[in-house]
Amino acid sequence: MIVLGLTGSIGMGKSTVAAMFADEDVPVFDADAEVHKLQGPGGRIVAEIEAEFPDTTSELGVNRTLLGEAVFGNTQAFKRLESIVHPAVAHERNLFLERNRHLPLVVLDVPLLFEAGGWRQVDKIAVVSAPAEVQRERVLARPGMTVERFESILAKQLPDAEKRARADFVIPTGGSLQETRDSVRAVIACLAGRTGG
Repeated sequence: MIVLGLTGSIGMGKSTVAAMFADEDVPVFDADAEVHKLQGPGGRIVAEIEAEFPDTTSELGVNRTLLGEAVFGNTQAFKRLESIVHPAVAHERNLFLERNRHLPLVVLDVPLLFEAGGWRQVDKIAVVSAPAEVQRERVLARPGMTVERFESILAKQLPDAEKRARADFVIPTGGSLQETRDSVRAVIACLAGRTGG
């Protein structure tokens, strides 16, 4: 089995590309979605987060706004939160890999693959990329997004050029959806071909 790490900076179209892999019957582990599930109603880490950060959860799970306020700008608090979230996500990822171990290819969709060291746990890396002006336009169109917030998020992410330089594959999303889908299929053909030979 080849484990493909899929990553890309904010607004590059990673979710769209992940969905395209899924459409081609390649199982995708979505780290962000997993965090939402773990922190959602009845989620496995809700009680632990409440114990560490009181009054940030309810029967609906973690209130992401309140939790964000509790850790924003506080490096120690953020590290404590990561020490709860990361092992839980890693556990779910390992279950996913075990479930799909008989398949030739799976995708781990991890936004901070390089930044959080996840690149060490994959065989190949695909970076989703679009021109900077397309990225900016997409992100600033999101509800509640400001230029300051966008720039703050970008500052925490490895620059796109560096990600592309470290990737085995670059999937461009600045053109048509069909062009992007063709790139996804080319990656699958390349990797599936490798496992056959």
